[in-house]
Amino acid sequence: MRSNSSDRAQTPEALWKEEDLIGNERVRAMVLILRTSGCWWSKRKGCLMCGYNSASDSSIGLSDLLAQLKVAIGRYEDERFVKIYTSGSFLDRNEVPLEARNAVMNAFPSAKRILFESRPEFVTEEELSTLPNDRVQVALGLESSSNEILKKCIQKGFSVEDYERAASLLREKDVPVRTYLLLKPPFLTEKQAMQDTIRSIEFAAPYSESISINPLNVQKDTMVEKLWRRGDYRPPWLFSLFEVLKAGKNLTGKRVFSSPSGAGSLRGVHNCEKCDANFIEAVKRHSFSQDLKEFDDLDCECRGRWQTDLLLQGVMRTSVDVERYLADELLFD
Repeated sequence: MRSNSSDRAQTPEALWKEEDLIGNERVRAMVLILRTSGCWWSKRKGCLMCGYNSASDSSIGLSDLLAQLKVAIGRYEDERFVKIYTSGSFLDRNEVPLEARNAVMNAFPSAKRILFESRPEFVTEEELSTLPNDRVQVALGLESSSNEILKKCIQKGFSVEDYERAASLLREKDVPVRTYLLLKPPFLTEKQAMQDTIRSIEFAAPYSESISINPLNVQKDTMVEKLWRRGDYRPPWLFSLFEVLKAGKNLTGKRVFSSPSGAGSLRGVHNCEKCDANFIEAVKRHSFSQDLKEFDDLDCECRGRWQTDLLLQGVMRTSVDVERYLADELLFD
């Protein structure tokens, strides 16, 4: 009988179905998160907000990945879009051996597009030569177009120039790029975070087929969680996400969308209990329609709290959760 740890190693971290776009066509997609040996950067230093490596296991090897893939094949229902994620980089051979990578590429015959994520250092001529470039899309987690923010607020471990090199090579090979941008890394005020993401959209647009805005979701056992627990960080407001998506639409003709994790929870992008559900649904609709009218007539009394947050953080020159600190002060007066 296999041990529980062996069962876990041969079971995907997660698998679900959703919808996405290929060009302008809305299609069914299967999302597969492989449990791997982990992101090399996380083992060295790691990004301040990333808790995905907690699902990894250094003992996972080729046979485990092939077993996980077999589970996914059993769930595959001819979806035309397949998304493959790991805790690190699909193109890192130490994390996903070439044999496993090739098996993934051959496993989903009806898929018109197979998307995977990689850090830019693994996007090379050699690695791209092993891929069916007419089917793949590569996601690059740029997060911010500011090297200072990448270094001091995210600890990303690569530079904007590294992204430019990788994205340019992918464009040269006619491989579409999906760029991920992070809304509100730690140590930025709400307003600074919005401005940075808007600048980053403008920067990434020429390299990207689509741009995904990822509002920071507070993950367990991360530096951001420590900041959040003591009131030194608040996930972004949905009002802020709206403003970023509106600006993105006006800046570029590319698809700028968001599928936020943990939306409506205290750990994720949120406004208040009264309006979160309606605002999140509008974001979902906009992700496909790209119509800014999805945000029309959406408002809430908590807008005043958001505006006060923007003002006070600027006046006080702080990125802490001002509303929470003020509430604590009133509580103990």
